[in-house]
Amino acid sequence: MKKKTTKIGDINITTEAIASLTGELVNECYGVVGMASRRLIKDSVAVMLRKDNYSKGVVVKHTNDGIELDIYVIILFGVKIMEVVNEVQKKVKYELENMFDMEFTSINVFVQGIKVID
Repeated sequence: MKKKTTKIGDINITTEAIASLTGELVNECYGVVGMASRRLIKDSVAVMLRKDNYSKGVVVKHTNDGIELDIYVIILFGVKIMEVVNEVQKKVKYELENMFDMEFTSINVFVQGIKVID
């Protein structure tokens, strides 16, 4: 949990809130099919998460320098993976820093799978 103090009181932001919002932002990015669980199931197969479980595809770590995020995604087949990942990193960092007024030092994106859509 991240705590901020203002002139009129305290603000508590949970890691669950950060993770959930991160999942929403990631799914708005072109080339991302969905969020994946950070745990691969049998035979290294990634499971796509539903909207209400996006936070399970994000790990929020508090460090001395700021906040680090590990994001697990499934990418659309045929897109340039590096461009999609770079866009996810830029969008998430920009949006979260503006919304929460916090320093996000590292946005790590892990591609857990590639999906073909007809």
